[in-house]
Amino acid sequence: MKFGLIAGGGDFPLLTLRAAREAGHSLAVVAVKEEASPEIEKLADWCQWISLGQLSKLVAAFRSQGVSHAVMAGRIQHRQIYSAIRPDWRLLKLLKELRRKNTDSLLGALASVLEDEGITIVDSTHFLASSLAREGTNGRRNPSTAERRDIEYGREVATALARYDIGQSVVICEQACVAVEAMEGTDAVLVRAGDLANGRELTLVKVAKPAQDMRFDVPVIGPGTIRKMRAVNATAVAVEARKTLLLEKHELLAAADRAGIAVVGSR
Repeated sequence: MKFGLIAGGGDFPLLTLRAAREAGHSLAVVAVKEEASPEIEKLADWCQWISLGQLSKLVAAFRSQGVSHAVMAGRIQHRQIYSAIRPDWRLLKLLKELRRKNTDSLLGALASVLEDEGITIVDSTHFLASSLAREGTNGRRNPSTAERRDIEYGREVATALARYDIGQSVVICEQACVAVEAMEGTDAVLVRAGDLANGRELTLVKVAKPAQDMRFDVPVIGPGTIRKMRAVNATAVAVEARKTLLLEKHELLAAADRAGIAVVGSR
């Protein structure tokens, strides 16, 4: 079985490559020019760069390497999909057939095209299962009673929004929703919430979609999330247990412990 990796932005693809290597797998990497780090080329045994929209080139690259199973890992920013994409004829045909143009529909259709070519897309956490959030307190500090109330309320709001594929994160302050994630991403939501909250304590809540497809777009937080939380006085983060990836888990939890931030896996 030969594995391939479709690499977007952030550390997720790099961590996937390292974990795959530790497990004895060699990955053929197709890296997205608009998103992936140059570091990816240093870790990959074989790497080809493509631009967003070059679906035929993606298929040809994996077929040339005998790839039978592939992992999608890393960020493709929503705004890139709408502003940077230059679809080739194959992707253009696929887009015209889509009833909805949201990220889930696009990635699901991409997976179907690859499977028609004999390439099965597996869960994006395939090599990083040990980094998924566990249920309950993941770090040292338990959430306070007030934070638990904010988490409970935040999960109600975030779950309702996730059904519409708008975003997966909300920021709560004293059981009021201060900010809702859309295309801008979690860090930008935290900055906006910090501006609105005027120094009051915040709680970040991130959920999976009701029918979360673990092959792509799984909820993710990393050490950078903790740094951003600390900067805006967010004191707790709740994520979905067994469905949220904690990037660089040990570093993330150590940073949360130092900052006194509670990290909770909810079910």
